[in-house]
Amino acid sequence: MKKLILVRHAKSSWKHDVIDHERPLNDRGLKDANLVSKHIKAHLDKPDVVLSSDAYRAKHTAEIFISNLKIASEIVSFNHNLYDFSGEMLTEVIKSSPKTVDCLMVFGHNHAITDFVNTCGDQFIENVPTSGLVIIDFDSSDWQTIKSGHIIKTVFPKDLK
Repeated sequence: MKKLILVRHAKSSWKHDVIDHERPLNDRGLKDANLVSKHIKAHLDKPDVVLSSDAYRAKHTAEIFISNLKIASEIVSFNHNLYDFSGEMLTEVIKSSPKTVDCLMVFGHNHAITDFVNTCGDQFIENVPTSGLVIIDFDSSDWQTIKSGHIIKTVFPKDLK
């Protein structure tokens, strides 16, 4: 059994004159990432590995979750291939995870997150919102063979307000 925890990065700010990769979080993004991560703390299995896009907004979201969930920094890595919007690279990164990883947490971007959830999950979600979290269980012993999983939990900021 493989468990995937997908998190879309928190709301970013467009106020700064920076390239897309360097956009920071805005105030709502900071609040929502803290809200979701603190809420899920009691309901979440600790991941074996945490992967995040190396875009600043995704990294900062991951850092908030890592801090609030007390995840060891040794299991965290930032991957430029997760700076993906189509979902092709997201899927490739997930499917290339080692067999020994049973619980994988990934921070990324839309449309890739929503597309993956709707391709591999058993519920249609129109849009995974910023700071949204989706947990999918796969009845598989190898990430390379995951196909259709069961969405066991969703946590979206609007549901906690």
